[in-house]
Amino acid sequence: MRDIGFAQYYLSMPDVDWMRKFCLSFPDVTEDMPWGDDLCFKVRGKIFTGIVLSDGRFPRVTLKSSPERFHELLEVEGITVAPYVGRYKWIQIASSNLLPAVELEDLIRQSYELVASKARNRKSSKKAKKAVGRHRAG
Repeated sequence: MRDIGFAQYYLSMPDVDWMRKFCLSFPDVTEDMPWGDDLCFKVRGKIFTGIVLSDGRFPRVTLKSSPERFHELLEVEGITVAPYVGRYKWIQIASSNLLPAVELEDLIRQSYELVASKARNRKSSKKAKKAVGRHRAG
């Protein structure tokens, strides 16, 4: 039997530990449990990935999708519109091992980038509004 090494084995099994390490590897990320056993990963206070810990080793995963990939992903058996936030292009994957680790990694990275860009824009637009307000007042 050929030894495939821990890293290859670990990457092929996207479980809770794998997802936690991967999500926490991004800049400005924190973790929180706002609803019972839902572990959420946030970038600057905004959720980009959630996992349901009570599901066990391979939990459901909720994340934001790009509008371009949303309908394509929903064609995959085991991927559905996420409860409550689906209208904002969030999906729920029935089990973290439904997709190969590389695909799940790409989806999590994309979710992080989509949410992080909104968090930056919101912060920038608040500063711009304050600057415009000061300019008008002066």
